[in-house]
Amino acid sequence: MKAQNIPDDLKVRATQLREQLNRYGYRYYVLDSPEIPDAEYDRLFQELQALEIAHPELIAPDSPTQRVGGKPLEAFAPVRHQRPMLSIRTETDTGPDGARAFDAQVRRELDLSEDTAPVEYACELKFDGLAINLRYEQGVLTQAATRGDGETGEDVTQNVRTIKTVPLRLQGIAPEVLEVRGEAYMSRPDFERYNAQQRAANLPTLVNPRNGAAGAIRQLDSRQAMKRPLSFFAYGLGETQGWEPPATHSATLDALAALGLPVSAERAVVQGANGLMAFHDAIAVQRDALPFDIDGVVYKVNRLDWQRQLGFRTREPRWAVAHKFPAQEELTVVEAIEVQVGRTGAITPVARLKPVFVGGVTVTNATLHNADEIARKDVRVGDTVIVRRAGDVIPEVVSVVWDRRPANTQSFVMPATCPVCGSHVVRPEGESVARCMGGFYCRAQRKEALRHFASRRAMDIEGLGDKLVKQLVDQELVRGPADLYALDIATLAGLERMGAKSAANLAAALERSKTTTLARFLYALGIREVGEATAMTLAAHFGALEALTAAEEETLQQAPDVGPVVAAAIRAFFQEPHNQQAIARLRAAGVHWPEGAKKPVVISSLAGKTFVLTGALDALTRDQAADRLRVLGAKVSGSVSKKTDYVVAGRDAGSKLEKAQALNVTVLDEAGLLALLEDP
Repeated sequence: MKAQNIPDDLKVRATQLREQLNRYGYRYYVLDSPEIPDAEYDRLFQELQALEIAHPELIAPDSPTQRVGGKPLEAFAPVRHQRPMLSIRTETDTGPDGARAFDAQVRRELDLSEDTAPVEYACELKFDGLAINLRYEQGVLTQAATRGDGETGEDVTQNVRTIKTVPLRLQGIAPEVLEVRGEAYMSRPDFERYNAQQRAANLPTLVNPRNGAAGAIRQLDSRQAMKRPLSFFAYGLGETQGWEPPATHSATLDALAALGLPVSAERAVVQGANGLMAFHDAIAVQRDALPFDIDGVVYKVNRLDWQRQLGFRTREPRWAVAHKFPAQEELTVVEAIEVQVGRTGAITPVARLKPVFVGGVTVTNATLHNADEIARKDVRVGDTVIVRRAGDVIPEVVSVVWDRRPANTQSFVMPATCPVCGSHVVRPEGESVARCMGGFYCRAQRKEALRHFASRRAMDIEGLGDKLVKQLVDQELVRGPADLYALDIATLAGLERMGAKSAANLAAALERSKTTTLARFLYALGIREVGEATAMTLAAHFGALEALTAAEEETLQQAPDVGPVVAAAIRAFFQEPHNQQAIARLRAAGVHWPEGAKKPVVISSLAGKTFVLTGALDALTRDQAADRLRVLGAKVSGSVSKKTDYVVAGRDAGSKLEKAQALNVTVLDEAGLLALLEDP
């Protein structure tokens, strides 16, 4: 076909695709700042590839189909690969037909008849990181380089040396020269830890683990590279001298492992298309449980002589293919930004999305985490965004595609009041999460607040469990804790799985709970930052609830172990009108405690010591003993460890006593505990 016979619209489209792909490729490979997900890039690439196959005259020297990767960064010294680092063709069909098509192509090009035995393949994972070539001379790592454009890469030796899984010297008898190809990647736990640290410091986070790996490898300062912990897996060879590789690819990987190089355990040798499909399906099941990201599997003809016979196309080997899984990142549009109120009052912004199929499901919502994240990513209604979903992880907006932003978009502003109850939204100093101060009043928090209020360490309302709390709230029988004390036996007996006897027992438990202590009451209120020990400290320091609720932040900080963050949380809680009303209604319902004068908090030798209580006590209950220990500044734990200072063993003490003896932890009987409490 003559060039002049190609329709103008196809010429224009080919030019557009080349420009787009080159721009996206530059941002992805050179700047480490991807604008679109891999799946979108693949679709555009395949569209251009199809146009060029149909109309070869459209192929231009700058077409991304004519090269393997991006240009090396000028800041790094160029490295000429002795053997080109070519990328592997991607099979676009993520189903079983993709495996069948590859096997059929291999058999056809090897001229194997139907009667011939199945082809043997080495199957591996397709890691989502950055391809690296390691060069060892006499067993010592002398150079590490990126793929670059396949012919020339970048010298990143100093940064690769920071990867602890890359051996600086090979084990055993090493070849004169051995170049090892593999993938530098960031594990999911390392990625999450890094982003958590960045958020805490109000610094930019990484888009995904692959972006983190690429950015670390291309740091000009290796000290900065060390801040992003990377790992490495070997999967092939480059140049070799003084070494005869084994006859198969799988044996080659075994040989690399024997030299001390990390090789993934998730690999297999299989027979024919059925074996390929079985491996693909098995890894798909394991994918979300792996500690690193993969986006598919790789099939390679196992026999190296057959690999040489099959040879290469322009861009890729004929003896290997990457068989992808459904994409975990996709493009979609933000149709709205709303906030959700969690059970603890945390206000989380959520993007309502134009439905998109990603990670195997249709996604319509994605978390935006908090106000800092929205501001950092500058996500707005109408934006085209990259959304990511991996396994059971909540979908999240990764980044905005800036060149698709509509005009006149507005930045999102977090609400000043709770969308559920109208209470104030407060963001404590130094925290990234804003919270509703409505507490019991807020329907979104009501179930969790009531569950905590009734718990054993708080008001100790026996029989009021999670399922019963859910019924009471869902049926609008209880809107706040005071409503619990208005429930009669007839109402309780009408609930699911509640007979007359159970209703009577719960009514009796509610009545008993009205007599409590100020410390338990404070803990039951669920004030943020106020646990059991702080509640006891506040009760002892202020003596009366009225003195505590009237205290300013400066006064609150005079109590032991109450700093600015805790004081601010306490003050914000008691200033909220809804919380004041809830407390007033509880007292009107008959909840009471012994009023006492302000007491100095005893600073004892037990402060900071860790106790474990086991077995039955006679003079005190275990709860009473734990309360007295906490008042003296001690910690009470539920398990024995080397950090335990004392184990108090009552009657019928079991495994905790045995573990304490094995660890040489000091064991006290009840008399010994009482002696410590009397003279701390």
